[in-house]
Amino acid sequence: MNQQPIAVLHHGAVQGVTGSCHELRVNEAGILIDCGLFQGKEQRDDLAIDFAIDHIKALVITHVHIDHAGRLPYLLSAGFKGPIYCSEPTALLLPAMLEDALKIGFTRNKKLINKVLKLLRSRLRPLPYGEWQKVANSEISIRLQRAGHILGSAYVECEAQGERVIFSGDLGAPNSPLLMAPEPPQACDVLVLESTYGDKNHDSRVDRRLRLKAAIEHALADGGTLLIPAFSLGRTQDLLYEIESLISEFSDAAAAPGLPWHQLEVVVDSPLAANFTRLYRKLKPFWNHEAKGRLSEGRHPLSFEQLTVINSHKDHLRAVQYQARSQKPFVVLAGSGMCTGGRVVNYLKALLEDARNDVLFVGYQAEGTPGHDILKYGPRYEATEPSADKNPSANEGWVELDGLRVTLRARVHQVSGYSAHAGQDDLMHFATAITPAPRQIRLVHGEEQAKLVLQQKLAAALPHTDVIIARVQHTARM
Repeated sequence: MNQQPIAVLHHGAVQGVTGSCHELRVNEAGILIDCGLFQGKEQRDDLAIDFAIDHIKALVITHVHIDHAGRLPYLLSAGFKGPIYCSEPTALLLPAMLEDALKIGFTRNKKLINKVLKLLRSRLRPLPYGEWQKVANSEISIRLQRAGHILGSAYVECEAQGERVIFSGDLGAPNSPLLMAPEPPQACDVLVLESTYGDKNHDSRVDRRLRLKAAIEHALADGGTLLIPAFSLGRTQDLLYEIESLISEFSDAAAAPGLPWHQLEVVVDSPLAANFTRLYRKLKPFWNHEAKGRLSEGRHPLSFEQLTVINSHKDHLRAVQYQARSQKPFVVLAGSGMCTGGRVVNYLKALLEDARNDVLFVGYQAEGTPGHDILKYGPRYEATEPSADKNPSANEGWVELDGLRVTLRARVHQVSGYSAHAGQDDLMHFATAITPAPRQIRLVHGEEQAKLVLQQKLAAALPHTDVIIARVQHTARM
Protein backbone atom coordinates (compact mmCIF):
# COMPACT_ATOMS: atom_id res chain seq x y z
CA MET A 1 0.00 0.00 0.00
CA ASN A 2 1.32 3.45 -0.90
CA GLN A 3 1.84 5.78 2.01
CA GLN A 4 -0.37 8.86 2.04
CA PRO A 5 0.90 12.18 3.38
CA ILE A 6 0.18 12.96 7.02
CA ALA A 7 -2.77 15.33 7.43
CA VAL A 8 -3.81 17.69 10.22
CA LEU A 9 -7.49 18.64 10.32
CA HIS A 10 -9.34 21.01 12.62
CA HIS A 11 -12.89 20.39 13.82
CA GLY A 12 -13.04 23.30 16.30
CA ALA A 13 -11.21 26.18 18.04
CA VAL A 14 -10.54 27.88 14.70
CA GLN A 15 -13.17 30.64 14.80
CA GLY A 16 -12.59 31.51 18.46
CA VAL A 17 -11.29 30.01 21.67
CA THR A 18 -13.73 27.16 22.29
CA GLY A 19 -14.59 23.76 20.84
CA SER A 20 -11.01 22.48 20.65
CA CYS A 21 -10.89 19.36 18.48
CA HIS A 22 -8.06 18.46 16.11
CA GLU A 23 -7.22 15.37 14.11
CA LEU A 24 -3.96 13.78 13.03
CA ARG A 25 -4.53 11.39 10.14
CA VAL A 26 -1.91 8.94 8.90
CA ASN A 27 -2.97 6.78 5.95
CA GLU A 28 -6.33 5.23 6.90
CA ALA A 29 -6.05 5.83 10.67
CA GLY A 30 -6.39 8.92 12.79
CA ILE A 31 -6.42 10.21 16.35
CA LEU A 32 -8.30 13.11 17.88
CA ILE A 33 -6.68 15.63 20.18
CA ASP A 34 -9.46 16.98 22.43
CA CYS A 35 -13.21 17.07 21.85
CA GLY A 36 -14.49 20.25 23.46
CA LEU A 37 -17.74 22.18 23.71
CA PHE A 38 -18.38 25.41 21.84
CA GLN A 39 -19.22 28.26 24.21
CA GLY A 40 -20.13 31.95 24.14
CA LYS A 41 -20.80 33.32 20.64
CA GLU A 42 -19.76 29.94 19.20
CA GLN A 43 -22.30 27.95 21.22
CA ARG A 44 -24.28 25.39 19.23
CA ASP A 45 -27.67 23.85 19.89
CA ASP A 46 -26.75 20.65 18.06
CA LEU A 47 -23.81 19.02 19.81
CA ALA A 48 -23.77 15.82 17.76
CA ILE A 49 -20.41 14.92 16.24
CA ASP A 50 -20.42 16.31 12.70
CA PHE A 51 -17.31 14.65 11.26
CA ALA A 52 -16.32 11.09 10.37
CA ILE A 53 -14.96 8.97 13.24
CA ASP A 54 -14.88 5.42 11.87
CA HIS A 55 -11.12 5.72 11.27
CA ILE A 56 -10.36 7.35 14.66
CA LYS A 57 -8.29 4.93 16.75
CA ALA A 58 -7.85 7.03 19.91
CA LEU A 59 -8.69 10.28 21.65
CA VAL A 60 -6.10 12.30 23.54
CA ILE A 61 -7.40 14.78 26.14
CA THR A 62 -4.94 17.60 26.87
CA HIS A 63 -6.83 18.75 29.99
CA VAL A 64 -10.30 18.66 31.50
CA HIS A 65 -11.68 22.12 30.76
CA ILE A 66 -15.08 21.87 29.05
CA ASP A 67 -13.93 23.62 25.87
CA HIS A 68 -11.43 20.76 25.44
CA ALA A 69 -13.30 17.76 26.87
CA GLY A 70 -17.00 18.62 27.15
CA ARG A 71 -18.09 16.99 23.90
CA LEU A 72 -16.65 13.62 24.87
CA PRO A 73 -20.05 12.11 25.83
CA TYR A 74 -21.32 12.95 22.35
CA LEU A 75 -18.27 11.29 20.82
CA LEU A 76 -19.04 8.13 22.80
CA SER A 77 -22.69 8.33 21.72
CA ALA A 78 -21.57 8.61 18.10
CA GLY A 79 -19.92 5.20 18.39
CA PHE A 80 -16.30 6.00 19.23
CA LYS A 81 -14.79 2.83 20.72
CA GLY A 82 -11.10 3.64 21.09
CA PRO A 83 -8.96 4.36 24.17
CA ILE A 84 -8.87 7.81 25.76
CA TYR A 85 -5.32 8.85 26.62
CA CYS A 86 -4.57 11.58 29.16
CA SER A 87 -2.21 12.41 32.01
CA GLU A 88 -2.57 10.71 35.38
CA PRO A 89 -4.04 13.80 37.11
CA THR A 90 -6.49 14.32 34.25
CA ALA A 91 -7.73 10.73 34.63
CA LEU A 92 -8.72 11.60 38.21
CA LEU A 93 -10.27 14.99 37.39
CA LEU A 94 -12.08 14.20 34.14
CA PRO A 95 -14.99 12.10 35.49
CA ALA A 96 -15.88 14.82 38.00
CA MET A 97 -15.86 17.52 35.31
CA LEU A 98 -17.96 15.49 32.89
CA GLU A 99 -20.45 14.42 35.56
CA ASP A 100 -21.18 18.09 36.22
CA ALA A 101 -21.34 18.92 32.51
CA LEU A 102 -23.79 16.07 31.89
CA LYS A 103 -26.10 17.29 34.68
CA ILE A 104 -26.11 20.83 33.32
CA GLY A 105 -26.27 20.30 29.58
CA PHE A 106 -27.26 16.71 28.81
CA THR A 107 -29.39 14.95 31.40
CA ARG A 108 -30.13 14.72 35.11
CA ASN A 109 -30.92 11.02 34.77
CA LYS A 110 -28.50 9.58 37.32
CA LYS A 111 -28.67 6.11 35.80
CA LEU A 112 -27.70 7.42 32.36
CA ILE A 113 -24.95 9.62 33.81
CA ASN A 114 -23.47 6.68 35.71
CA LYS A 115 -23.58 4.60 32.53
CA VAL A 116 -21.63 7.25 30.61
CA LEU A 117 -19.10 7.67 33.43
CA LYS A 118 -18.61 3.90 33.71
CA LEU A 119 -17.93 3.73 29.97
CA LEU A 120 -15.56 6.67 30.24
CA ARG A 121 -13.56 5.11 33.07
CA SER A 122 -13.25 1.84 31.14
CA ARG A 123 -11.70 3.71 28.20
CA LEU A 124 -9.30 5.95 30.12
CA ARG A 125 -5.61 5.15 29.66
CA PRO A 126 -3.58 7.40 32.00
CA LEU A 127 -0.04 8.08 30.80
CA PRO A 128 2.94 9.42 32.73
CA TYR A 129 4.56 12.54 31.36
CA GLY A 130 7.53 12.03 29.05
CA GLU A 131 6.91 8.43 27.91
CA TRP A 132 6.02 7.36 24.38
CA GLN A 133 2.84 5.34 23.78
CA LYS A 134 2.06 3.51 20.53
CA VAL A 135 -1.55 3.97 19.42
CA ALA A 136 -2.91 0.54 18.49
CA ASN A 137 -3.88 -0.12 14.87
CA SER A 138 -2.06 2.97 13.66
CA GLU A 139 1.40 4.23 12.81
CA ILE A 140 1.15 6.97 15.42
CA SER A 141 3.00 7.24 18.74
CA ILE A 142 2.20 9.93 21.31
CA ARG A 143 3.97 11.47 24.29
CA LEU A 144 2.55 13.89 26.87
CA GLN A 145 4.54 16.81 28.27
CA ARG A 146 3.58 19.27 31.02
CA ALA A 147 1.69 22.29 29.66
CA GLY A 148 1.47 24.31 32.90
CA HIS A 149 -2.14 25.38 32.25
CA ILE A 150 -3.99 23.50 35.02
CA LEU A 151 -3.03 20.46 37.06
CA GLY A 152 -2.72 17.54 34.65
CA SER A 153 -2.61 19.64 31.48
CA ALA A 154 -0.36 18.41 28.68
CA TYR A 155 0.81 19.21 25.21
CA VAL A 156 0.93 16.24 22.86
CA GLU A 157 3.89 15.12 20.77
CA CYS A 158 2.92 12.81 17.90
CA GLU A 159 5.29 10.82 15.70
CA ALA A 160 4.52 8.98 12.46
CA GLN A 161 6.47 8.31 9.25
CA GLY A 162 9.52 10.05 10.72
CA GLU A 163 7.60 13.30 11.27
CA ARG A 164 6.70 14.98 14.55
CA VAL A 165 3.50 17.00 14.98
CA ILE A 166 2.84 18.80 18.28
CA PHE A 167 -0.51 19.98 19.59
CA SER A 168 -0.04 22.57 22.32
CA GLY A 169 -3.43 22.23 23.98
CA ASP A 170 -3.56 25.22 26.32
CA LEU A 171 -0.18 26.42 27.53
CA GLY A 172 0.27 28.11 30.89
CA ALA A 173 2.44 30.99 31.97
CA PRO A 174 5.63 30.39 33.98
CA ASN A 175 5.54 30.80 37.76
CA SER A 176 1.88 29.81 38.06
CA PRO A 177 0.68 28.72 41.52
CA LEU A 178 0.98 24.97 42.14
CA LEU A 179 2.13 24.13 38.60
CA MET A 180 5.42 23.25 37.00
CA ALA A 181 6.15 25.47 33.99
CA PRO A 182 6.00 24.00 30.47
CA GLU A 183 9.28 23.33 28.71
CA PRO A 184 9.41 23.78 24.92
CA PRO A 185 9.85 20.62 22.85
CA GLN A 186 13.23 19.79 21.39
CA ALA A 187 12.02 18.94 17.89
CA CYS A 188 8.94 19.56 15.79
CA ASP A 189 7.92 19.58 12.13
CA VAL A 190 4.41 21.01 12.52
CA LEU A 191 3.25 22.90 15.62
CA VAL A 192 -0.47 23.45 16.28
CA LEU A 193 -0.31 26.37 18.71
CA GLU A 194 -2.95 28.04 20.84
CA SER A 195 -3.15 31.85 20.57
CA THR A 196 -5.61 32.97 23.24
CA TYR A 197 -3.32 35.81 24.30
CA GLY A 198 -1.34 36.10 21.09
CA ASP A 199 -1.69 39.87 21.19
CA LYS A 200 -0.87 40.67 24.81
CA ASN A 201 1.23 39.80 27.84
CA HIS A 202 0.27 39.27 31.46
CA ASP A 203 1.52 40.88 34.64
CA SER A 204 4.45 39.19 36.35
CA ARG A 205 3.72 36.93 39.31
CA VAL A 206 4.89 39.65 41.74
CA ASP A 207 2.83 42.38 40.04
CA ARG A 208 -0.35 40.36 39.72
CA ARG A 209 -0.19 39.24 43.36
CA LEU A 210 0.12 42.86 44.53
CA ARG A 211 -2.66 43.91 42.14
CA LEU A 212 -4.85 41.17 43.60
CA LYS A 213 -4.09 42.47 47.09
CA ALA A 214 -4.88 46.06 46.06
CA ALA A 215 -8.09 45.02 44.29
CA ILE A 216 -9.30 43.15 47.39
CA GLU A 217 -8.46 46.06 49.72
CA HIS A 218 -10.11 48.70 47.52
CA ALA A 219 -13.15 46.54 46.89
CA LEU A 220 -13.72 45.89 50.60
CA ALA A 221 -13.16 49.48 51.73
CA ASP A 222 -16.89 50.25 52.00
CA GLY A 223 -18.09 46.97 53.48
CA GLY A 224 -19.37 45.38 50.30
CA THR A 225 -18.84 41.95 48.81
CA LEU A 226 -16.07 41.24 46.33
CA LEU A 227 -17.36 38.64 43.88
CA ILE A 228 -14.81 36.74 41.81
CA PRO A 229 -16.28 34.65 38.97
CA ALA A 230 -13.84 31.77 38.74
CA PHE A 231 -13.63 28.51 36.86
CA SER A 232 -14.11 25.62 39.25
CA LEU A 233 -10.95 23.91 38.06
CA GLY A 234 -7.63 25.70 38.00
CA ARG A 235 -8.56 29.33 38.60
CA THR A 236 -10.30 28.75 41.93
CA GLN A 237 -7.33 26.78 43.27
CA ASP A 238 -4.84 29.40 42.01
CA LEU A 239 -6.75 32.18 43.76
CA LEU A 240 -7.08 30.27 47.02
CA TYR A 241 -3.34 29.64 46.93
CA GLU A 242 -2.60 33.33 46.42
CA ILE A 243 -5.14 34.57 48.98
CA GLU A 244 -3.67 32.20 51.58
CA SER A 245 -0.24 33.64 50.84
CA LEU A 246 -1.55 37.21 51.30
CA ILE A 247 -3.21 36.25 54.59
CA SER A 248 0.04 34.68 55.76
CA GLU A 249 2.27 37.60 54.74
CA PHE A 250 0.02 40.55 55.69
CA SER A 251 -1.71 38.91 58.65
CA ASP A 252 -2.17 41.98 60.88
CA ALA A 253 -2.39 44.62 58.15
CA ALA A 254 -5.84 45.88 57.20
CA ALA A 255 -7.66 44.13 54.38
CA ALA A 256 -10.54 46.55 55.05
CA PRO A 257 -11.17 49.20 57.74
CA GLY A 258 -11.13 47.37 61.07
CA LEU A 259 -10.57 44.02 59.39
CA PRO A 260 -7.05 42.54 59.45
CA TRP A 261 -6.12 40.09 56.71
CA HIS A 262 -6.09 37.16 59.11
CA GLN A 263 -9.82 37.75 59.82
CA LEU A 264 -10.86 38.06 56.17
CA GLU A 265 -13.67 35.64 55.31
CA VAL A 266 -13.27 33.84 51.99
CA VAL A 267 -16.20 31.88 50.59
CA VAL A 268 -16.10 29.28 47.85
CA ASP A 269 -19.68 28.77 46.72
CA SER A 270 -19.42 25.92 44.25
CA PRO A 271 -19.74 22.19 44.99
CA LEU A 272 -17.75 21.46 41.83
CA ALA A 273 -14.93 23.80 42.84
CA ALA A 274 -14.91 22.26 46.32
CA ASN A 275 -14.67 18.80 44.80
CA PHE A 276 -11.85 19.83 42.48
CA THR A 277 -10.01 21.47 45.37
CA ARG A 278 -10.26 18.18 47.27
CA LEU A 279 -8.89 16.33 44.23
CA TYR A 280 -6.09 18.90 43.88
CA ARG A 281 -5.09 18.10 47.45
CA LYS A 282 -4.97 14.39 46.51
CA LEU A 283 -2.64 15.29 43.64
CA LYS A 284 0.05 16.89 45.82
CA PRO A 285 2.82 14.76 44.19
CA PHE A 286 2.18 16.80 41.00
CA TRP A 287 2.46 20.20 42.76
CA ASN A 288 5.51 22.36 42.11
CA HIS A 289 8.39 22.80 44.56
CA GLU A 290 7.07 26.08 46.02
CA ALA A 291 3.70 24.55 46.89
CA LYS A 292 5.30 21.48 48.43
CA GLY A 293 7.51 23.80 50.48
CA ARG A 294 4.47 25.50 51.98
CA LEU A 295 3.09 22.13 52.98
CA SER A 296 6.35 21.30 54.74
CA GLU A 297 5.98 24.56 56.73
CA GLY A 298 2.63 23.36 58.04
CA ARG A 299 0.58 25.68 55.85
CA HIS A 300 -2.51 24.58 53.93
CA PRO A 301 -2.76 26.70 50.77
CA LEU A 302 -6.04 25.13 49.64
CA SER A 303 -7.65 24.57 53.04
CA PHE A 304 -6.96 27.49 55.40
CA GLU A 305 -9.02 28.45 58.45
CA GLN A 306 -10.52 31.63 56.92
CA LEU A 307 -12.09 29.58 54.11
CA THR A 308 -15.76 28.57 54.08
CA VAL A 309 -17.14 26.19 51.46
CA ILE A 310 -20.83 26.26 50.60
CA ASN A 311 -22.25 23.05 49.18
CA SER A 312 -26.05 22.84 49.39
CA HIS A 313 -28.30 24.95 47.19
CA LYS A 314 -30.27 26.03 50.27
CA ASP A 315 -27.12 27.36 51.94
CA HIS A 316 -26.16 29.05 48.68
CA LEU A 317 -29.44 30.99 48.53
CA ARG A 318 -29.03 32.03 52.18
CA ALA A 319 -25.49 33.24 51.48
CA VAL A 320 -26.63 35.32 48.51
CA GLN A 321 -29.38 36.97 50.55
CA TYR A 322 -27.11 37.58 53.53
CA GLN A 323 -24.36 39.18 51.48
CA ALA A 324 -26.83 41.38 49.63
CA ARG A 325 -27.98 42.81 52.99
CA SER A 326 -24.78 42.65 55.00
CA GLN A 327 -22.37 45.52 55.63
CA LYS A 328 -19.62 43.00 56.34
CA PRO A 329 -16.80 42.52 53.79
CA PHE A 330 -16.56 39.14 52.09
CA VAL A 331 -14.60 37.66 49.24
CA VAL A 332 -16.73 35.17 47.29
CA LEU A 333 -15.47 32.83 44.57
CA ALA A 334 -18.24 31.27 42.50
CA GLY A 335 -18.56 29.63 39.09
CA SER A 336 -18.79 29.93 36.23
CA GLY A 337 -15.75 31.94 35.20
CA MET A 338 -17.50 33.70 32.29
CA CYS A 339 -20.81 34.12 34.19
CA THR A 340 -22.65 31.90 31.71
CA GLY A 341 -24.40 29.89 34.42
CA GLY A 342 -23.94 28.40 37.85
CA ARG A 343 -24.18 30.04 41.24
CA VAL A 344 -22.32 33.19 40.26
CA VAL A 345 -25.43 34.31 38.32
CA ASN A 346 -27.51 34.51 41.51
CA TYR A 347 -24.78 36.58 43.17
CA LEU A 348 -24.59 38.90 40.17
CA LYS A 349 -28.36 39.48 40.14
CA ALA A 350 -28.26 40.27 43.87
CA LEU A 351 -25.09 42.37 43.97
CA LEU A 352 -24.53 44.16 40.65
CA GLU A 353 -27.00 47.01 41.26
CA ASP A 354 -25.34 48.06 44.55
CA ALA A 355 -22.28 50.30 44.16
CA ARG A 356 -20.83 48.99 47.45
CA ASN A 357 -20.09 45.69 45.77
CA ASP A 358 -17.33 44.83 43.34
CA VAL A 359 -16.65 42.20 40.69
CA LEU A 360 -13.11 41.05 39.98
CA PHE A 361 -12.29 39.26 36.72
CA VAL A 362 -9.08 37.27 36.63
CA GLY A 363 -9.51 35.33 33.39
CA TYR A 364 -10.48 35.52 29.75
CA GLN A 365 -14.05 36.59 28.96
CA ALA A 366 -15.17 35.32 25.55
CA GLU A 367 -17.40 37.46 23.37
CA GLY A 368 -21.06 36.62 23.77
CA THR A 369 -20.79 35.81 27.48
CA PRO A 370 -22.25 37.89 30.37
CA GLY A 371 -18.72 38.19 31.79
CA HIS A 372 -17.58 39.92 28.61
CA ASP A 373 -20.50 42.37 28.81
CA ILE A 374 -19.94 43.15 32.50
CA LEU A 375 -16.26 43.79 31.85
CA LYS A 376 -17.00 45.95 28.79
CA TYR A 377 -19.96 47.99 30.03
CA GLY A 378 -19.60 48.06 33.82
CA PRO A 379 -18.06 50.99 35.73
CA ARG A 380 -14.36 50.22 35.84
CA TYR A 381 -11.96 50.52 38.73
CA GLU A 382 -8.26 50.01 38.23
CA ALA A 383 -6.24 48.84 41.24
CA THR A 384 -3.39 51.00 39.95
CA GLU A 385 -5.52 54.14 40.53
CA PRO A 386 -6.27 54.20 44.28
CA SER A 387 -7.59 57.77 44.07
CA ALA A 388 -10.53 56.76 41.87
CA ASP A 389 -13.89 57.14 43.61
CA LYS A 390 -16.41 54.35 43.92
CA ASN A 391 -19.46 56.14 42.56
CA PRO A 392 -21.12 54.73 39.46
CA SER A 393 -19.57 56.19 36.32
CA ALA A 394 -21.53 58.12 33.72
CA ASN A 395 -21.26 55.25 31.25
CA GLU A 396 -22.77 52.57 33.47
CA GLY A 397 -24.39 49.82 31.43
CA TRP A 398 -26.43 46.67 31.91
CA VAL A 399 -26.17 42.96 31.42
CA GLU A 400 -28.80 40.32 30.72
CA LEU A 401 -28.92 37.50 33.26
CA ASP A 402 -31.57 34.77 33.11
CA GLY A 403 -33.59 36.97 30.77
CA LEU A 404 -33.46 39.96 33.14
CA ARG A 405 -31.75 43.28 32.46
CA VAL A 406 -29.53 44.06 35.44
CA THR A 407 -28.00 47.53 35.83
CA LEU A 408 -24.23 47.59 36.34
CA ARG A 409 -23.42 49.73 39.39
CA ALA A 410 -20.93 47.45 41.15
CA ARG A 411 -17.39 48.49 40.31
CA VAL A 412 -15.55 46.16 37.94
CA HIS A 413 -11.88 45.21 38.38
CA GLN A 414 -9.58 43.13 36.23
CA VAL A 415 -6.29 41.48 37.14
CA SER A 416 -5.20 39.84 33.91
CA GLY A 417 -2.10 38.15 35.28
CA TYR A 418 -4.13 35.28 36.71
CA SER A 419 -5.02 33.91 33.33
CA ALA A 420 -4.14 30.24 33.09
CA HIS A 421 -2.99 30.87 29.52
CA ALA A 422 0.46 31.81 28.31
CA GLY A 423 0.90 35.42 27.25
CA GLN A 424 2.35 36.52 23.93
CA ASP A 425 5.97 36.37 25.07
CA ASP A 426 5.42 32.90 26.55
CA LEU A 427 3.92 31.64 23.29
CA MET A 428 6.79 33.17 21.31
CA HIS A 429 9.35 31.51 23.60
CA PHE A 430 7.65 28.12 23.30
CA ALA A 431 7.66 28.27 19.48
CA THR A 432 11.04 29.90 18.88
CA ALA A 433 12.92 27.67 21.32
CA ILE A 434 12.34 24.65 19.05
CA THR A 435 15.55 23.85 17.14
CA PRO A 436 15.48 23.53 14.22
CA ALA A 437 12.39 25.64 13.76
CA PRO A 438 9.14 23.91 12.71
CA ARG A 439 8.37 23.86 9.01
CA GLN A 440 4.87 25.01 9.79
CA ILE A 441 2.99 26.62 12.70
CA ARG A 442 -0.81 26.51 12.67
CA LEU A 443 -2.56 28.97 14.98
CA VAL A 444 -5.78 27.88 16.73
CA HIS A 445 -7.76 28.71 19.89
CA GLY A 446 -7.78 32.51 19.61
CA GLU A 447 -9.83 35.46 18.44
CA GLU A 448 -8.91 36.67 14.96
CA GLN A 449 -6.97 39.73 16.15
CA ALA A 450 -4.89 37.68 18.59
CA LYS A 451 -4.04 35.18 15.86
CA LEU A 452 -3.11 37.88 13.36
CA VAL A 453 -0.77 39.65 15.78
CA LEU A 454 0.92 36.40 16.82
CA GLN A 455 1.19 35.29 13.19
CA GLN A 456 3.08 38.48 12.31
CA LYS A 457 5.46 38.18 15.26
CA LEU A 458 6.18 34.50 14.62
CA ALA A 459 6.71 35.09 10.88
CA ALA A 460 9.23 37.83 11.67
CA ALA A 461 11.08 35.68 14.23
CA LEU A 462 11.00 32.48 12.12
CA PRO A 463 11.39 33.57 8.47
CA HIS A 464 11.72 30.01 7.17
CA THR A 465 8.56 28.76 8.93
CA ASP A 466 5.17 28.83 7.28
CA VAL A 467 2.91 30.45 9.90
CA ILE A 468 -0.78 30.09 9.05
CA ILE A 469 -4.13 30.60 10.73
CA ALA A 470 -5.98 27.28 10.82
CA ARG A 471 -9.46 26.93 9.39
CA VAL A 472 -12.20 24.32 9.84
CA GLN A 473 -11.43 21.02 8.07
CA HIS A 474 -8.24 22.51 6.64
CA THR A 475 -5.79 19.77 5.68
CA ALA A 476 -2.07 20.30 6.03
CA ARG A 477 -0.01 18.14 3.69
CA MET A 478 3.43 17.54 5.05
